[in-house]
Amino acid sequence: MRIINAATTEFALKGFDNANINNIAKKAGVSVGSLYKYFTNKQDLFLTIIHYGISSMEEMLLKLVESDEDILLKVEKIIRSVQKTSKENELLIKLYNVMTSESNPRFASQFAYEMESMTARIYRLAIERGKKTGDVREDIDSAFAAYLLDNIFMNLQFSYASDYYKERFKIYTGNEILERDDFVVEQCLKFIKAALKKEIN
Repeated sequence: MRIINAATTEFALKGFDNANINNIAKKAGVSVGSLYKYFTNKQDLFLTIIHYGISSMEEMLLKLVESDEDILLKVEKIIRSVQKTSKENELLIKLYNVMTSESNPRFASQFAYEMESMTARIYRLAIERGKKTGDVREDIDSAFAAYLLDNIFMNLQFSYASDYYKERFKIYTGNEILERDDFVVEQCLKFIKAALKKEIN
């Protein structure tokens, strides 16, 4: 875990191309030779970190989708999880942010496929399940609704971890996002409820 933490810091702060294996080994308290016993090369280490984050998120999301809870309760749990994990794993979120704007298109496309195909599938399933139970309105496209939900979640992630997105949040709302957890949840739920729920006359 020391290697993963050291590598996450290095990649998040410097990006893939400028990250240095020697620095990672030094911060982890291991020799470069020992590091290469676990990872073939820098790319292997980088992708291991990405896969670690994706698998953790997938496990949490699948539990939510398979529950019989109301769609808004599921969304609230995801938002609160985003808040918690973004604060606790700020550097990992910064690494994701680097990946989405990484100049190396090979990594960007691989990351997009692995991360986004997982969340797209899970959010779409949650919406379709909600439609079957009458919990979600039937006149919206499940795939597009999943895309819009993910954009909200991803933007929130970056807003808790990235200086640029924190400032962006402040410009739009006049507030610091780190001080308004309950407000963020409340406003997101109102917005999403209006989009997903049937109107009751």
